[in-house]
Amino acid sequence: MYLHNSHIRKKTALYVAIILLGFTAVTIHLIYLMIGSSEYYRKEALELHQREREIKAPRGVIYDRNGIPLAANKPVCTVSVIHSQLEEPERVIRILAKQLELDEETVRKKVEKVSAREKIKNNVARNVGEKIRGYHLAGVMVDEDYRRWYPYSTLFSRVLGFTGSDNQGIVGLEVEYDSQLQGKSGNILTLTDARGVEIANAGEEREEPVAGRALYTSLDYNIQRYASQACEKTWKKKEAKSVSMVIMNPKNGEIYAMVNLPEYDLNDPFTLIGDVDTDNLTAKEKQDRLNQMWRNYCINDTYEPGSIFKIVTATAALEEKVVSVNDYFSCPGFRIVEDRRIRCHKAGGHGQETFREGIMNSCNPVFIDVGLRLGAANAYKYYRKLGLFETTGIDLPGEANSIMHKPDKIGAVELATMSFGQSFQITPMQLLRAAGAAINGGTLVTPHFGVKIVDENSGKEKKLNYPKKTGAVSPETSALMRELLEAVVAEGGGNKAYIEGYRIGGKTATSQKLPRGNGKYISAFLGFAPADDPTVMGIVLIEEPKGVYYGGTIAAPVMREMFEMILPYLGIEPQAVTKEKNK
Repeated sequence: MYLHNSHIRKKTALYVAIILLGFTAVTIHLIYLMIGSSEYYRKEALELHQREREIKAPRGVIYDRNGIPLAANKPVCTVSVIHSQLEEPERVIRILAKQLELDEETVRKKVEKVSAREKIKNNVARNVGEKIRGYHLAGVMVDEDYRRWYPYSTLFSRVLGFTGSDNQGIVGLEVEYDSQLQGKSGNILTLTDARGVEIANAGEEREEPVAGRALYTSLDYNIQRYASQACEKTWKKKEAKSVSMVIMNPKNGEIYAMVNLPEYDLNDPFTLIGDVDTDNLTAKEKQDRLNQMWRNYCINDTYEPGSIFKIVTATAALEEKVVSVNDYFSCPGFRIVEDRRIRCHKAGGHGQETFREGIMNSCNPVFIDVGLRLGAANAYKYYRKLGLFETTGIDLPGEANSIMHKPDKIGAVELATMSFGQSFQITPMQLLRAAGAAINGGTLVTPHFGVKIVDENSGKEKKLNYPKKTGAVSPETSALMRELLEAVVAEGGGNKAYIEGYRIGGKTATSQKLPRGNGKYISAFLGFAPADDPTVMGIVLIEEPKGVYYGGTIAAPVMREMFEMILPYLGIEPQAVTKEKNK
């Protein structure tokens, strides 16, 4: 009996010890949870009983070189519903449909959807949002938001680009600098009960949004306006498919203006321009049309540059010393190269002429001879030096690259046609950059819009820098090219760009669109001033003009009109001594 009782006491003591041990472990764990992990579980509980609403950050403003806002923000509202808090759903549907100008069925589907938060409409005008707030509708949230706003509508459309409904950049500078322009969204945190209903008088926690950084550009509102006016006049008069223009500083690559007519409305970028029956378009067809409408012809599309490219051929030939300005050539109106008869634009020919006169006359036979002297290897050496085998590096998305012959596929005919700008394709921006290096002393610049990024809260600035390559051609060759191209305007085929009192250089072009023989042309002119020390240069392209289509006749006057407006604006004064132009 004694042994039996002793055994029971031992077992009892063991059970008690186990219970005490378990109790001690539970107590220690509770102490740990209450003290050591209290903050963690407090946050978990808050997250379980907090509803988060985003506060959009204002996007950074885009400015022109003079501080004029080109892309800004308008305060708007986002209206949403919280299903668990709705008390009068029918009244909510009726009021929201009326105030937001939506049909009741659309609103009903969203109101009746069981979700934590359902957005009814964004980009709602502030005064409309205030009206909705005034109804004190349970479960209806009206939160502050921002909508991108472009004060000049169509003026910079294919450069600035636009943002989507989430305020994120889609095309143009808006997407190129999106990481800088986007701010950091804030939050509104509201306490709710276990059913997700907001607790009355519990207050809100706010994390304020941080505005995006501003982008200051090289664009000039006044120059862009002048360029747009000059292009629009020709676009309408010549009933052209499009007219494009770029105005740039050849010394540093800063772009003052870039026009691509017809432009679209940045504040309504999903509406097709022109007479388009959108009802008969599929979704894919409409999107394809939109993508085409948003394209920037100056950088996204390639074309055969025509006679403006003679600047490159002449630069390379003079640098390689395979020609001099006083070398004589004969132009009977054509040149036979292998089995091809290649015409000059002057049917009867120019007769005997020097190389200088050949440039002034834009004579194809002269440049065929010069191209054959230069040879394919040397031609490609200078194409490479002048940046024609690479994109320009411009700060816009989707830049196209050149389409060139493979070196082993270049025969005499290809070399001949390349010499005057046919049988290959480049972008207008590549052509402008290459010509810029030919006349600025031999520096290959990076065309660009961005100048600096500014935090407008702190005032902190970050200057944007772009690469340059020196030595594309010698200063001596560059000086000679400036002189020759000034003669083109003062005495030659570019005389319609001449302005009394100003030294202007330039080159005309009339290039046929592919497929050849379709009767469609691109008329163009590239000009710069002052000719002895260029600080501004531009190119204008008129696509498929009706009637007369010669670049010297219809494109050169557009650049003359442009220079007449912007040279005084840029502080470039006329000189006392002028040259007589050859009429």
